[in-house]
Amino acid sequence: MPDRVPAESDVSGPAAGGITAALRRAIRSQTGAARAYVRTLRAHHPDESPARIRERLDARFLNTVTASGAAVGATAAVPGLGTIVAFGAIGAESLVFLEAAAFYTLAVAEVHGVDVRHDEHEELLVMTVMLGASGTAILANAVSSSGGAATGGSLAGRALRVPGLKEINRRMMTRFVRKFAVKRAGLAVGKLAPAGLGAAVGGWGNRKLGRTVVETADAAFGTPPDSWPAT
Repeated sequence: MPDRVPAESDVSGPAAGGITAALRRAIRSQTGAARAYVRTLRAHHPDESPARIRERLDARFLNTVTASGAAVGATAAVPGLGTIVAFGAIGAESLVFLEAAAFYTLAVAEVHGVDVRHDEHEELLVMTVMLGASGTAILANAVSSSGGAATGGSLAGRALRVPGLKEINRRMMTRFVRKFAVKRAGLAVGKLAPAGLGAAVGGWGNRKLGRTVVETADAAFGTPPDSWPAT
């Protein structure tokens, strides 16, 4: 039985609004940068296939979120002020994770030739990838229920032809806010551990979340194309 999609009333308040706004800002700010970065990688490595460029994106994303998590956890080891400083930094580091995930997802879309033209498309793909299995389940259900959009291409590509994306995005956002808040809260406790333990927990936890993002991108976008399209 599929997970229940929470009603909109399940998540509310300033915290929910803050996470929603932060995600949307992250998506808007990273769209152009992600596309430009893929073009730069292709220019610097003209003989590399889409699959190899995708591997570079995977490694960059995982290294970025691992380093940011370890850096926040390491501040808790500072005598006296460490835990206070780390607690304040956790919020900022969560924004770094959101931006990194948005950048990664949109860059992967560029590699796979998925043309993200509208805000609804960007939000749909980023939230799908960040939600993990539940995100792909929601998306697959929407695609399979849409008739003609259900055939041909990757799940991510087919999803952009599904009508009613605003409603799908609303459902995903509700689930995302609750799931993201719970996961980040759990990691925050570990990052505040003293004596350097916070750095280990922060790095390991962020990498684990990052690995879920990469695996979900694999499921949503499928295998990279064999070659770049002719220009």
